Amino acid sequence: MFADFTLERIDIGDVELRVRWGGSGPAVLLLHGHPRTHTTWHRVAPLLSSDFTVVCPDLRGYGQSSKPATTADHAPYSKRAMAGDCAKLMSALGHTGFAVAGHDRGSYVAFRLALDHPDRVRALAALDCVPIGEALARCDARFAKAWYHWFFFAQPEHPERLINADPDRWYATGSKNSPERLGAENFADFHRAIHNPNTVRAMLEDYRAGLGVDRAADDADKAAGRRIRCPVLALWSLRDDLGDLYDDIGAIWRGWADDVRTATIDSGHHLAEEAPEQLANELRTFFRD
Repeated sequence: MFADFTLERIDIGDVELRVRWGGSGPAVLLLHGHPRTHTTWHRVAPLLSSDFTVVCPDLRGYGQSSKPATTADHAPYSKRAMAGDCAKLMSALGHTGFAVAGHDRGSYVAFRLALDHPDRVRALAALDCVPIGEALARCDARFAKAWYHWFFFAQPEHPERLINADPDRWYATGSKNSPERLGAENFADFHRAIHNPNTVRAMLEDYRAGLGVDRAADDADKAAGRRIRCPVLALWSLRDDLGDLYDDIGAIWRGWADDVRTATIDSGHHLAEEAPEQLANELRTFFRD
């Protein structure tokens, strides 16, 4: 997995991030979602490494990165805090400017990176998402039923107790999340993460921040007219539900940026694992442009 990539831990001040990087050329940062770690990119990163220097961290709280203590407002797990981590990480690796692709929860970190660090981010690929504030502003019974976990995960204590009682059942390790589908080493990393109660707690803190400080940050930026300066690729999987929930995903993103392109991939939600060649081709074309 990740042949010729370097695996290390980098202290960026507030936290220490586990990161894997390799390749050559302009820098591309790949951010995973829940409940994955950076190894979710193991089929995509090598395909990009001939054209780009590819950097894949475990986000704060996830995998083997630091899990800082939380606060009442959950701000230590805000997307602003995670985006700050990523900016510091890329500086530590010597990359002033870079492109970023984020999937699932990682897409919200990528979005926040583009807004908070516009002088650093050259291109943004948002995979299977619209901004948190936009999703919550459009929340209806259909959204609440399909994405109920956003609201369950935000509750105190109960989610930890339920998930930690049987992580394999909660995360369906015998069916949709199997070694055959994820790849043996990627599955082992994912499995180790979901069996660590501290990681489970930190992943839930991500969602708790999402309904509070993250939404507030999105809403404040929208009210202030802040926009993403760099080109944006909004890409989603056809066999997940984003296209069912929103009539015009591109239009939502055009509310935040002037240069928005859209693309779809025929896969389920975890497209980096299910359709790596298609995803790599879309990212390569976009980031080259």
